[in-house]
Amino acid sequence: MKLRTTTPASTSLATKSVLVIVSLLMVLAAPLQIAQNAFADKYDDQINTIQQQITAAQAQANQLASQATTLQAAVDQLNAQIATAQGQINLSQAQYDKLTAQIAETQQKIKDNQDALGETIADLYVDGQITPLEMLASSKNISDYLDKETYRNSVRDQLTSAINQIKDLKTQLDKQQADVKVVLDRQTAEKASLAATQAQQADLLNQTQNNEAAYQQIVSSNKQKLSDVAAQQRAYYQSLIRSSGGGGSGVVGSFQYSNWSGNQGCGGGYPYCQALDSTIDPWALYNRECVSYVAWALVNKYHRHVGSFSGQGNAYQWPSSAPEFSGATRVYSPQPGDAVILPQSGSFAPIGHAMIVDSVSGDTMHVSQYNFYGTGEYSTMDIKNSGVILLRFPPA
Repeated sequence: MKLRTTTPASTSLATKSVLVIVSLLMVLAAPLQIAQNAFADKYDDQINTIQQQITAAQAQANQLASQATTLQAAVDQLNAQIATAQGQINLSQAQYDKLTAQIAETQQKIKDNQDALGETIADLYVDGQITPLEMLASSKNISDYLDKETYRNSVRDQLTSAINQIKDLKTQLDKQQADVKVVLDRQTAEKASLAATQAQQADLLNQTQNNEAAYQQIVSSNKQKLSDVAAQQRAYYQSLIRSSGGGGSGVVGSFQYSNWSGNQGCGGGYPYCQALDSTIDPWALYNRECVSYVAWALVNKYHRHVGSFSGQGNAYQWPSSAPEFSGATRVYSPQPGDAVILPQSGSFAPIGHAMIVDSVSGDTMHVSQYNFYGTGEYSTMDIKNSGVILLRFPPA
C-alpha cells in the first residue's frame, strides 16, 4: 500500500550542505514514539514521515554525488593541464640550458681569439719597431718585403673579423636566452596558477564527498527506522486479521469488502516478486506494492497505457498524477480494467490503497491486489462500489 520513490527532490546549493545535514540530524534525533495500541494510520504517518526524510536526504546525496563527479572531472582536467604545462616548462628549460652552454662556449672563443689577437698584435708591434728601410734591408728582395707586410695585415684583419663575428653571435644568443627566459617565467606562472586552482577544486571535492557520505548515513539510518516501523505495522495488520477471525470481510470507513482470499504469496502472474521494496518497476514504483501490481495489470492484462509516475505514485496521488502522466479519467460505473483507489482514510491513511477491477456484478466488484494488510502478497476480494475512486486508463 505504500510507495517509495527514488526521484530526487529539489536541493539547496552545495555550499549549504552542512547546514542541511545539521537540520536533518536534529530532526532524526527525536526518537519514534509508537503507542502499544496504535492505529494503522499512525504507523502510516510515521512511515510517511521517515520516507520523506529518506527522500530529502537521498536527493541531497544524489546532488552532491553529481557535483563530486563534476568536480573530479575538473580536477583530472587540471592535473592534465599541469602535466602539459610542466612538459612545456621542461622544454623551455632545456632550450635555456642549451643557450647558456652556447653562450659560455662563445665567450670562451672570444677570449681565445682575443688572446691570439693579443699575441699577434704584440708580434706585429715588435715587428712594427723595425723601420720600413730596416725591413727592406732584412728582406731578400722587394717581393719578400711585400709578402711580410701583406701577411701581417692579413692576420690582423682575420682575427679582428673573427672576434667581431663571435661577438655578434654572442649578442644573438643573449637575445635568444632572454626571450626563452620570458617564456619560461610565463609558463612557470601559469603552472603555479593551475596548481592553485587544482588545490581549490580538490578541497571542494573532498568537502563535497564528505557531505555526500553524511547524507548517505542519514539515508541508511532512516531506512532502518522505516523497516522497523513497517514491521510493527505488519504485526498490527496481522492482529486485525486474527481479531476478525481470518480477516475475510470488513469495513474501513465507507469502504466495504468481503470474500477476501487471504494472502497468496507471489500470485496473479505479477513478475516483480523479489523481496518487498527491493527493486523499481518500469513505472518508477517499488515492487510488490499495491500500485506496482495495478500498473503492471493495467498494461499486461488490460493493455492500457501507463506512464511513469515520476515520484508521485502513492495510491492517494493517483487521482491527480494518473491523469497528468497517463491520460487517465475518473469514472463512476466500473468495468474490468479500471483502477480502484482508496483515499487517505482510516487504516489506509496517509498512503491509500490501489486495486484493479477484474469483474463486475451489480454493485459489487471483484478485484485483485497486492499488499493488502501490508504483507506484499497477492490477494482477491469483493468490494462495494462506494467509498472508492475509479480511474480508467486509455488503451495502449
